[in-house]
Amino acid sequence: MLLKASLVFYCAIQIVQTFYLPGLAPNTYCDLDSDGNEIEGCANVIKVYANRLDSEKSVLPFDYRRFPFCEAKGGPRPTENLGQVLFGERLTPAPISLEYRKQVACNVICEKEMIIPGSDKSKNTDKSKMADLKSSQLLMRAIQLNYQQHWIADNLPAVFCYKVQPIKNGPIVTHCDRSFPIGCYVAEKGEQRDFCNSDIGRYTEEKAFYLFNHLDIVITYHPASDKSEWLSTLPDGAKERNPGRIIDIRVTVSSVDQTLKKVKDQPTTCEIYKETPPQFFKRDKGPKTKTVAYSYSVSWVGNETVKWSSRWDYILNSLQEGEIQWFQILNSLVIVIFMSGMIAMILLRTLHRDIARYNMESVEDAQEEFGWKLVHGDVFRPPAKGMLLSVFLGNGVQLFFMTLITLFFACLGFLSPANRGFLMTCAVVCYVLMGTPAGYSSARIYKMFGGEKWKSNVLLTAFLVPGLVFGCFFLLNLVLWGEGSSAAMPFGTLVAILALWFCVSAPLTFIGAYFGFKRSPIENPVRTNQIPRQVPPQSCYTRPLPGVLMGAILPFGCIFLQLYFILNSIWSHHVYYMFGFLFLVFIILIITCSETAILLCYFHLCAEDYNWWWRSFMTTGFTSVYLFLYSIHFFVTKMAISGTASTFLFFGYTVMMVFGFFLITGCMGFFSCFWFVRKIYSVVKVD
Repeated sequence: MLLKASLVFYCAIQIVQTFYLPGLAPNTYCDLDSDGNEIEGCANVIKVYANRLDSEKSVLPFDYRRFPFCEAKGGPRPTENLGQVLFGERLTPAPISLEYRKQVACNVICEKEMIIPGSDKSKNTDKSKMADLKSSQLLMRAIQLNYQQHWIADNLPAVFCYKVQPIKNGPIVTHCDRSFPIGCYVAEKGEQRDFCNSDIGRYTEEKAFYLFNHLDIVITYHPASDKSEWLSTLPDGAKERNPGRIIDIRVTVSSVDQTLKKVKDQPTTCEIYKETPPQFFKRDKGPKTKTVAYSYSVSWVGNETVKWSSRWDYILNSLQEGEIQWFQILNSLVIVIFMSGMIAMILLRTLHRDIARYNMESVEDAQEEFGWKLVHGDVFRPPAKGMLLSVFLGNGVQLFFMTLITLFFACLGFLSPANRGFLMTCAVVCYVLMGTPAGYSSARIYKMFGGEKWKSNVLLTAFLVPGLVFGCFFLLNLVLWGEGSSAAMPFGTLVAILALWFCVSAPLTFIGAYFGFKRSPIENPVRTNQIPRQVPPQSCYTRPLPGVLMGAILPFGCIFLQLYFILNSIWSHHVYYMFGFLFLVFIILIITCSETAILLCYFHLCAEDYNWWWRSFMTTGFTSVYLFLYSIHFFVTKMAISGTASTFLFFGYTVMMVFGFFLITGCMGFFSCFWFVRKIYSVVKVD
């Protein structure tokens, strides 16, 4: 039996590996035929797209078209999915197109006339040139904040690699980003910022904005060979035209004042010499005009070693998140698992002894009852604000299953970085579809509490928490609109989100609540007394606040190390792809929250405090407060965000994330305690 199970597991792993990036088919490119035409079924032109521009120093991304860059000659914008729009991605055709295996020495994309605004704002009043002035002002501000461009070709990001020294006096390593800077700034006294530090002798002019107007693009492709399995899938005539697949795109940026060569009816070319000075501009008192030429070069390199299926490996392995000290993480996981095991063992041994004593048939021993059995007549007394608790639990169930399902699909590779926006799209779809469990759970709990306002319960479950989140989201969206950021949701997307909420999520919540209220109430193992028992004075550690503070430490310890990489991925625009490990951490978080809540619940019952309903929810839900405090620490120590709008957006999104985490962890603690309390009071003899 074990052998069969192992064989099935091995086959499943092989299937998962075979369909590693579901839905993504490789593109094969070929040279033009003898007549200079493309071969049908094997393209020659590689489309290039420019994505939003963003920075680690700002939360505000901007559309490529808002800057004084060259614009594409034509072509429709690709359609983004819901996840891409929510993440603020705005793809637009880039001003260049690449031809397979065609080397380009130095071609001029365009010449752009820029109006550099002056330091005296009173002179920047020419209304006919106001749009150009604003565009140039945005460019200069973006250079100061080290904004980055994101270019995509063949669904692969253009990577910018450079040398860094992570540790002082340590080895120099190559670091690769999925973006490249638009320029750099030299402040007063020659302070060279950001990429200006890469060439100290070149960028030296004080208070100068250096614009990176030249791109050196190196494209690596995997040429077809007789051993290539995909060679047989090519159309007739393609095999003789040097077919290949793109596996790497790297970009090097530079600031140059090119020598242009213009020939009638021919593309403008350029020459770049070693002594060519960089392209920069400075502020004068009044506005001035400057013409900038944007250019690029392309080199193609064949590589028969790296295959198309592993072309993302070098990106994921070279990112900062991939350089994790696995020993340290595994060590922390072992400690968490060991502590959880200790808690479970102590709890089971103590309970076993208590239950054995309570079930003794001796009347004399029965009169010596103490501890948690004494509150059996009050332990299932409905709590205050039972309506709100049931609503929070329903929404917590909805978020819990959304997270679980999303992480599961991410582990299978369906939500890889190559599937742009699929992670957020999957999360939104799962959240909407989990409305039925939310309504059912809330209705069952509320009916058990003896609540009679079932209409209010259904409406609050469907609209309270989503309404609070949407209200906060809409407020942040107004800020993004005011700043002209590409992250601002278009009106159509807001309508689509509202349609998903009112037309899908809410009806599913109503359906779940209908079945929840239709079922008979949950029967508790013991009866509740009519007169409430007085709770005796509590010791320090069994009081609500100390118990909550202590109970949330261990669950937070599970996510502490992983939390840094998640926040770094969100706010530093890096790829996060350790979903397998994140799924493991989530499972350990569930176990730890459950055991911590059960342990503290047991201590409170032993102290004759039967008010466990809200306390079990708050004990593990308080982990979100530690999460918020850590986010503040991350903001102060790790981020270089400047500006009121960016700061407001950071904490606005953080509050939304913390609130969702509060509902998820609170839900874990409540239902584990609910199961525990029902279990222990169902096995003791109560007269």
